[in-house]
Amino acid sequence: MDMSKYETLKRISDVGVVAVVRAENEDEASKIAEACIKGGIPAIEVTFTVPGAHKVIESLKERFSSEELIVGAGTVLDSETARIAILAGSEYIVSPGFDLETAKLCNKYQVPYMPGCITITEILTAMEAGADVIKIFPGNMVGPGYIKAVKGPLPQSVLMPTGGVSLDNVDQWIKNGCVAVGVGGALTAPAKTGNYEEVTNLAKQYVAKVKEARQ
Repeated sequence: MDMSKYETLKRISDVGVVAVVRAENEDEASKIAEACIKGGIPAIEVTFTVPGAHKVIESLKERFSSEELIVGAGTVLDSETARIAILAGSEYIVSPGFDLETAKLCNKYQVPYMPGCITITEILTAMEAGADVIKIFPGNMVGPGYIKAVKGPLPQSVLMPTGGVSLDNVDQWIKNGCVAVGVGGALTAPAKTGNYEEVTNLAKQYVAKVKEARQ
């Protein structure tokens, strides 16, 4: 890893949006990533539901410089997958739930770990294991108001919702104290019909809304 863990986290929080890329194949995934980068979202999370996800990560690392791209792996369910992702060049690891062995592995390699949690107990367990960012997932289960509720007893928690984030509510998530948001289908859906320009257009709108909410 050429970049420190702190640098990775800082760059993600600076832009405030992570693009979650689920695609049918390598080619589609890299086109979506390119469209997001053009729109000002350098943080690309390639989910391991994508066939050959580690190859997608490798090819993105080859195509884009580390200034242009911050690539991570998503839907990482175990430490074996995390290790494959890290060896392929993944700069952060995202899971739908918390897994202790994955947390340990990420700590060992100094790669940020972002496990999915909902309850206060899950959040505390993940924080205790050294998780750098808690992914509130699925975000649509709880809504932006939940962030404020968690921040009451846990002001030190670093939260990022995924699922249920839209252009209509992204400002609420940020204002309630999220360090960033993860956006999947609400950003990448136009790619299904080959409209990558619209993905770039949406990316620009998300980045602008986050900026605005922070002012």
